[in-house]
Amino acid sequence: MCVCRYHFSAIVLLMLTGLTPALATDVNVIGLFNGKAIISVNGGKQRMLSAGEKTAEGVKLIEATSESATLEIDGKKRTLALGQVMSSQFSPSAKASVSLTANIQGHFLTVGTINGATTHFMVDTGASSVSLSSAEAKRIGLSYLNGERGYSNTANGVAPLYKVVLNSVKVGDIVLNQVEGVVLEGDALQVTLLGMSFLKRLEMKRDGSAMTLVKQY
Repeated sequence: MCVCRYHFSAIVLLMLTGLTPALATDVNVIGLFNGKAIISVNGGKQRMLSAGEKTAEGVKLIEATSESATLEIDGKKRTLALGQVMSSQFSPSAKASVSLTANIQGHFLTVGTINGATTHFMVDTGASSVSLSSAEAKRIGLSYLNGERGYSNTANGVAPLYKVVLNSVKVGDIVLNQVEGVVLEGDALQVTLLGMSFLKRLEMKRDGSAMTLVKQY
C-alpha cells in the first residue's frame, strides 16, 4: 500500500470524524486600563476589549486593571500582565517570583504597588491582611471609608479600621487581584504590611537572610 495514500486517508478520516488536532490560541496583552484591555490574538490586529466582550476567536475579557487582565481563553481563565503572552495549550514556563533580602533588623522590605500606586511593603506573616494606614491609603488614592468598619487595639489605644478589597497588589513579578486589605485610621503604620491575604497565595522559601516568594495561584 502506498504510504502517501495511507497518510491522505488518515487525514480525511480525522476530518470526517471531527478529530482534527486542536489549534492553540495565542493571546498577547498590549495595553491595560481599568475595565479595558488591548490584546492581539494569534498575532493578528490589536483590538480593545471592554469587560464582558469577546473576540471572534472566543477570547473573552473578564476584568482588567492597570496591572493585569483576566481573560477566558478556550474556556479557561487566565490572568496576564502587560506584555505577557499566553497559549491556550501551554502554561507559562516559570511562575512569577521575587527575591528579598532582610535588613539589619531582620525585616524583609520591598517596594511594590497597590492598585497601580507605589507603596513600601514589609513582609509580616503575623498580619492577617495587607494592612496600611489611612494616611497611606489617602496618599495612593484608595477609597476606604465605604469599607466594613471595625476596631483594632494599638499602642495608642483603640483605633478604627476599615476592611477593603484591593483590586491588585504587585511585588516584583507577582501580581495578585482581589486581595483583602485593612486600612487603620491614623499614621501608626509607617510601612504597609504584606500580610497573609497576599502571602497565603504564595510559596515562601527562607534561607538565612534571603527569602523567595513564588506565586502559586
